[in-house]
Amino acid sequence: MPQQVISPAWQLTRPPNDHLKAIWSGGYFETARRGPTVEVEGRIAPDHHLIMVTLNGGANQHRFRTDDGFRYDGRDTKGMVSFLPAGCGRDLVLRNVAWEWGAIAIDPMTVRRHAFDMGPFLIAGDDFIYGMAAQMSDLLQCDRTLDQSYCSSMALALTEYLSHHRRRDAPMACSKYTLTVKQLRETHERIDGRLSGPIAICDLATPLGISEGHFFRAFRGATGQTPLQAISARRMDRAAQLLTETDLDVTEIAARCGIESPSHFARLFRAHKGISPSGWRRL
Repeated sequence: MPQQVISPAWQLTRPPNDHLKAIWSGGYFETARRGPTVEVEGRIAPDHHLIMVTLNGGANQHRFRTDDGFRYDGRDTKGMVSFLPAGCGRDLVLRNVAWEWGAIAIDPMTVRRHAFDMGPFLIAGDDFIYGMAAQMSDLLQCDRTLDQSYCSSMALALTEYLSHHRRRDAPMACSKYTLTVKQLRETHERIDGRLSGPIAICDLATPLGISEGHFFRAFRGATGQTPLQAISARRMDRAAQLLTETDLDVTEIAARCGIESPSHFARLFRAHKGISPSGWRRL
């Protein structure tokens, strides 16, 4: 049966909700949800190799530093995958967060010596890892347990996958193309000023004096997101703010955030925040 306790690996100022944990001989799987929260601080200190996945929602800012010096300061969005090797801690701060996550932990004593011979990494998305974590989360929440043989097979598959996809040079850990802090701030300001209407790549690249192609690569290198993903996330952040601070109906809020179809807006909002617009307003 799953345990509804917080793992000692997670030391957070505000523990998540609906936390479930399933254990097998070679590791464990955890999943949890967090409703809208202004700020969370803490530390992750695993004695297992830890692969973490944002299943839904995200955070406006996720800032962390690992014990070996790997840093990140940016948004966290659905599909992001990060790896933290056993014995390597991570100090973190999350701001304006509402998400669902899953974490697969693998006992280093159960895998061959060099299977996880890699440092921490963070990538914008990996369909294989995301799909595995999402399936395990769905099964655990539905059945309230996970089959031991199933978990062992998934852990083995994940180990083999990562051992053949070394992430030392993951795009978000090191990128040839990037934007300066000033360029990135100006770009976000332009996006925020145009959220009620269409936003083209040229609208963001031209003021910086760079080509659209270079802007796309540099923006992704700086944030781990494509411009379209960032625009969509900032639209939903604005929508969440309007839902919280005003009595505007959902159709008006959708329009102010550049979404013509209320049904599309509802699907997009749930994908980013892990909850419906009406559910967010009731929180």
